[in-house]
Amino acid sequence: DKQELIMGPNIKPLPHFPELSHHLEGPVLLKMGNNISTDEILPAGSKVLPLRSNIPEISKFAFSQIDETYYNRAIKYQKTGSFVIGGNNYGQGSSREHAAMVPRYLGVEAVIAKSYARIHRKNLINFGIVPLLFVNLSDYDKIDQEDILEIKNIRLLITSEVAIEVGNKTKKSLFTVTHNLTRLELDSVLAGGLINISRKKCN
Repeated sequence: DKQELIMGPNIKPLPHFPELSHHLEGPVLLKMGNNISTDEILPAGSKVLPLRSNIPEISKFAFSQIDETYYNRAIKYQKTGSFVIGGNNYGQGSSREHAAMVPRYLGVEAVIAKSYARIHRKNLINFGIVPLLFVNLSDYDKIDQEDILEIKNIRLLITSEVAIEVGNKTKKSLFTVTHNLTRLELDSVLAGGLINISRKKCN
């Protein structure tokens, strides 16, 4: 017999994340410095944690300690995509998966940083966000918040041993990024996350 699953008001189904797009284009909604923590990406505390099973609601707190306008700006680009830029050791701190899940829900398909904290990097990959790295660290200084970035053919480029070219449409300039993804990690970001891979195996 089928049983009805009764859920409280703060428990919502996990959002479906599509496969990585072929073409990424959108604004840099945040440019951050070094050692941005998962608590700064998504705060903890009694106000936020009760919503941990409700991604649409908890996403309203994304990056709120850095810029409380982030959510209202990001939700406008949820379907079309946006970027965030980090410095060294992006995502340091706790292993909270929501710090990757929530930006993905808000339309972030790629982060560009100088380096990543190990666990957060893995969580980004698990939820289909590409952790890109500056080839030339000085290019970080040439990007401003609200610049429009574009990466063409990213699905092809991340599986090829070639530099990935990013166009800054605002500045009319180009810079290069790379990644250090393993084959399994590539499969995850291409599929839009590990959950999508598991769903395909079950079908």
